[in-house]
Amino acid sequence: MTFTLTPIGHVRGGRVDAIDDDWGASRATIMLDAAKFSGDALAGLADFSHAEVIFLFDKVPDAKIETGARHPRNRADWPLVGIFAQRGKNRPNRIGLTTCRIVAVNGLNVEVEGLDAIDGTPVLDIKPVMVEFLPRGQVRQPDWSRELMQGYWESPQQPKGVYDAQR
Repeated sequence: MTFTLTPIGHVRGGRVDAIDDDWGASRATIMLDAAKFSGDALAGLADFSHAEVIFLFDKVPDAKIETGARHPRNRADWPLVGIFAQRGKNRPNRIGLTTCRIVAVNGLNVEVEGLDAIDGTPVLDIKPVMVEFLPRGQVRQPDWSRELMQGYWESPQQPKGVYDAQR
């Protein structure tokens, strides 16, 4: 079965290179395609603090796609885990998903903070974050993933957010 997805817009600003760490302070604008949408498409989004942004890792070449197991970030001291047990960009369908803070909504533009997508990245969808859709119960993850994520959202000099303090 094959599906065709059409981007709703693109990321503008933020980073031009995919660097593994310090994404939390990165600000970018999601610009909706004016040929497909009017500002009404974003009506009410500014009432939410966060949005889930679904995007395409379009710069990943076919030869780099992973379908089996690998060491995250190619670190042999971390376990060999399947592509679906990690969040790397070399995914079979190249789909990325990040929860970001909404800074502003203006016309067809959504300014966000903490989007780990680079300038020009195609955006497939935007969904508001609702508490009722957050995980129910205790969230668990292996120790290697906690180590991997240290510094991903902030540099060591930046203070941690409320959620970070609870971890």
